[in-house]
Amino acid sequence: MAEETTPPPSRTPQLERRRRERGRRPGDRFVRVVRPYREEFQRTGPARYRVSEEVLRPRSTLGGLLDLLRRALIGRRLATHEESNKRVSKKTGLAIFASDNISSSAYATEEIMRVLALAGAGALALTMPITIAILVVLAIVVLSYQQTIRAYPNGGGSYIVASDNLGMLPGLVAAAALLTDYVLTVSVSIAAGVAAIGAISPFVYDNRVAVGVLAIAILTVGNLRGIRDSGNIFAAPTYLYVVSLGGLVLFGLFRLFAGTLPTVTAPAEWLPATAAPLSIFLILRAFSSGAVALTGVEAVSNGVPAFKRPEPRNAAITLILMGASFGSLFSGISVLAGHMGIVADPTEQQTVLSQVAAALVGDGWFFWVVQVATALLLLLAANTSFADFPRLSSILAKDHFAPHSFAFRGERLAFSTGILVLASLSMLLIVAFGGSVTNLIPLYTIGVFIAFTLSQSGMVQHWRRLRGLAWRYKAAMNGLGAVATGLVALIVGTTKFTSGAWMVIALIPLFVAVLYGIHRHYRRVEDALTVSDPEEARVEVLSPLVIVPVGRIDRAVSRALAVARASSPSVTAVHVTDDVTNAAYLEHRWQRLFPDIELVVLESPFRALVPPLLRYIDRLDQGEPGRPVVVVLSEFVPRHWWEVLLHNQTALGLKLRLFFRPNTIVIDVPYRAD
Repeated sequence: MAEETTPPPSRTPQLERRRRERGRRPGDRFVRVVRPYREEFQRTGPARYRVSEEVLRPRSTLGGLLDLLRRALIGRRLATHEESNKRVSKKTGLAIFASDNISSSAYATEEIMRVLALAGAGALALTMPITIAILVVLAIVVLSYQQTIRAYPNGGGSYIVASDNLGMLPGLVAAAALLTDYVLTVSVSIAAGVAAIGAISPFVYDNRVAVGVLAIAILTVGNLRGIRDSGNIFAAPTYLYVVSLGGLVLFGLFRLFAGTLPTVTAPAEWLPATAAPLSIFLILRAFSSGAVALTGVEAVSNGVPAFKRPEPRNAAITLILMGASFGSLFSGISVLAGHMGIVADPTEQQTVLSQVAAALVGDGWFFWVVQVATALLLLLAANTSFADFPRLSSILAKDHFAPHSFAFRGERLAFSTGILVLASLSMLLIVAFGGSVTNLIPLYTIGVFIAFTLSQSGMVQHWRRLRGLAWRYKAAMNGLGAVATGLVALIVGTTKFTSGAWMVIALIPLFVAVLYGIHRHYRRVEDALTVSDPEEARVEVLSPLVIVPVGRIDRAVSRALAVARASSPSVTAVHVTDDVTNAAYLEHRWQRLFPDIELVVLESPFRALVPPLLRYIDRLDQGEPGRPVVVVLSEFVPRHWWEVLLHNQTALGLKLRLFFRPNTIVIDVPYRAD
């Protein structure tokens, strides 16, 4: 074997070793490349490695147990290239993105009737006309968003459409409105789901706040597993609800046409003692309460990239299926409730849907199937927001309008920060409003209709700018959607202003200001840090002034001094003390052990340690402005975590204070007990 030439040594440390070895024949030489860490770092090129999952495996027993728990809850880690395998089909997409809208059929009729009942039992006859008006708006919105899906196949959320066509400010208003609505969607859906269970379980009704918080926690874990896994988990309740409630509605309609539909006599205390006049304002208020049914329509267009190919076609079909499913169930419940004389329970213990089911099928097994399916879907309907809130917040983060942590994808390719923030805010609302649907509803819908209006207005501008095939028809359709949703937003904002909508209306501008402030910060930081040419990349600094705080003379300090000597020829040790005698003894030992390093003693009669040291550094800095100050800290690291409690954390406190000091570099030199 011929002798091989040893490659030139690399200027950077390598994770592989080269050693000369003799061949079998005299004079043969060769270089063997040994990669002892190839299971952790797989070489893909010169000074380039791919990190394997082995690097992330915990080394301690406690870490291993926590890792097992994490895997049991959210599953194994996923590599980035596995994202394509996490796309959803139309069947799964309907469960993920349509559950919010479909589940609204369980309480939309009740919210209409609850307002109309204020004018007496006779006013409940308007339930069906209001339902038809809401269904007309639903049809317009669905047709409008069909065009949005095709125009924005990468995700046509209101923020993207409004920003692209109307400008930054309308886009931020749409984003703020949607983010607010997503939080309320989780709160309302969970509260309604708990109410459905409370109709058959007094214990759940009495503890609805705790049950609601627990339900949000379970949803959070499910979504941390990833979008497709969460869809698989939630698909069964969605289809169980559609089938069971659809069967109940068909059975009720059959009895209606057969003339055997039962009537329900509500307790006298469920109706007001004094009926309010039936005014236009009251009718519009009932319409705005029922318009909660339109929330979630935009979810499919927001999540187009999550569908399998062809994404726009699958998303468009899912949107139609969603509208048809919701429209059928919502109209059927309104028809049956109106003909049966149902009255909404003011205590919220018995829902309108539970009264319809009990009157039609009794309290047998099918009644329980309907109630359980309704409760499960309402609880899981919040999953729509768990799919959209993290996605929208990640887009805002990439555009520098939200903290960059929202763009980080967790181990299961889910936007973990957005999921956790959404869960926390929703739990807070559940606790603050006592888990009451009626108390939360006034805050609901105003945000989503503002976003609807801005999105559809943006689409009108989109078609006017492109002027493609049949652009006038497309612009007219989106214009009709903008007018319809704008009127609904105006009605909701006016009729529910004093009931709580004012909080959302006031919160949106504040939210916009926060988003814009974050954007200005990132722009300012980017301008300060951007390097555009090689000359800027070359930074020349003066020789640093190195300071080593010293509490006593030990091995930790000796190591810190060694690092300081290697950093600069100008090293000063500083000892802050309130004991003059002890300081003199330390000076004597210092001159014997470290004669080449000057020791400065700061006597502190008021027993303060950190402030005198910081002020001393300030004065040195003023004497030589522009010269970097390097503070080398010696830190003792105990063998066990609980031993940290037995030692002063002076070095940690000093690091925190020095972190924000300009022209200062902190070097931490740990000394481990083992």
